Amino acid sequence: MQDIHTMLSTLRRPRILVSAARHGIEDYCRTRNLRRILGDARLPSSGEAALRLMEIEAFHDEARRTGDGSYSIARHIEVLIALMAEAQLLRQPVLVE
Repeated sequence: MQDIHTMLSTLRRPRILVSAARHGIEDYCRTRNLRRILGDARLPSSGEAALRLMEIEAFHDEARRTGDGSYSIARHIEVLIALMAEAQLLRQPVLVE
């Protein structure tokens, strides 16, 4: 089984989706966005959130690839923004007092 960092680094999506998501990261509010996407009042750790977001993102990507009529590019980008922001949090060093 791959670790979360390897899974994130091997994720490949169209450049335009990634670019749109990068522009949205600065407006990402973990409390607001993560709760809406995950549908959970409890905020998970960044690692748990990233794993759940990867599952949701894979669902959206499959819909995109198959031309599913219910595919929403806005929702896909929203999930990618959250995934990229949570990945950034995972890379931050943990400070111990």
